[in-house]
Amino acid sequence: MYAGTLSFDLLLGDVRSLKEKRSVVRPIVAELHRKFAVSVAEVGDQDLYRRAEIGIAVVSGELAHVQDVLDRCERWMIARPEVELLSARQRIHGDDD
Repeated sequence: MYAGTLSFDLLLGDVRSLKEKRSVVRPIVAELHRKFAVSVAEVGDQDLYRRAEIGIAVVSGELAHVQDVLDRCERWMIARPEVELLSARQRIHGDDD
């Protein structure tokens, strides 16, 4: 069994309030969940309206599948015009850890 995590540190574009932040972050979280079948949530920076931290988790019996899903999620996020990806941190844990 392999479990992979990916966290994004995002800078949001033209956002001036926490309400506007939610209108940007919620669709991103929903689309990641729907498109890639991963667990995803906003995990940090909830009180900052121009920043967001989004965490993703995926579990599989195959290491290659975990890596592929996390890589596709990262490429998808890079292509989002409404956010700037400041950093992405990927970790994979296996039975040997």
